[in-house]
Amino acid sequence: MNEQGSTTPSEYAEVNHDKIGAFRHEHDWQPVSFIETMQVIDGVECDVYTFDDDPDKDLGVIRVQPGMKTPLQRVLKGESTIEGYLAGKGKLTVTKPDGSQKIYDVEKEDEEPEYFSIGIDDTMQWEAAPDSALTAYEICLPPYEDGRFENIEE
Repeated sequence: MNEQGSTTPSEYAEVNHDKIGAFRHEHDWQPVSFIETMQVIDGVECDVYTFDDDPDKDLGVIRVQPGMKTPLQRVLKGESTIEGYLAGKGKLTVTKPDGSQKIYDVEKEDEEPEYFSIGIDDTMQWEAAPDSALTAYEICLPPYEDGRFENIEE
């Protein structure tokens, strides 16, 4: 972690249980404040942050243990949902309402992480590789509230 409390994706992999003070998205560092850690399901945790200078969005940093998956979720509402990769190995599966599917395999840690826009009625699911944990992020505009996503039984 650098002196401002900010972290690059590769640094985040090393300190993923520490809380961060800034987050980089689309080339810009933005100050964030930690709110809470949520146990999503067995093997999946999410650190929730607010953006200090932008109350119109929030950040979730998702940690998925090896071989585990986030719940399969459908986006029901929201102006913008961004899913992004930070560290580890795994995949993000996105299914469009017409049934077409895109699988994003992630494992390379770059200075600027990959991210994906998820639309209304799309379903999404992160899955860690059997031999690696996965760290991803989610930016919600407006901030997350109950009812934004629907968990779907697999």
